[in-house]
Amino acid sequence: MKITTVKQYLKTVPKSFRPALAKLRQTIKKSLPEAEEVISYGMPAYKFHGVVVWFAASKNHYAIYVRPRFKIPFKEELKSFETTKSAIHFSYNKPLPDKLVKKIVNFIAKENLKNSKL
Repeated sequence: MKITTVKQYLKTVPKSFRPALAKLRQTIKKSLPEAEEVISYGMPAYKFHGVVVWFAASKNHYAIYVRPRFKIPFKEELKSFETTKSAIHFSYNKPLPDKLVKKIVNFIAKENLKNSKL
């Protein structure tokens, strides 16, 4: 079955992962209510003048994915998190850093808007 909605995606992950993902989803939607919720690259994504952020579950963590250049302004704030070129990993056992996620989402949304007006 091809996943076409975030609800379908969430049903595919283990039940124990769902509360953390639901909290992340809620934080993103609250931060950017005008974003369109879609599936992109098989992951939930939020579009506002382009994709702002994706998220996905893994066995040992869940993550948000951003274009690499958008992590640069948050380098110091991300020091305590495991990161890859485009991902920021969060532990299922620790509270989501809501304020940081909101800052990242809002920053990218503003950049997307600015770039769409060029």
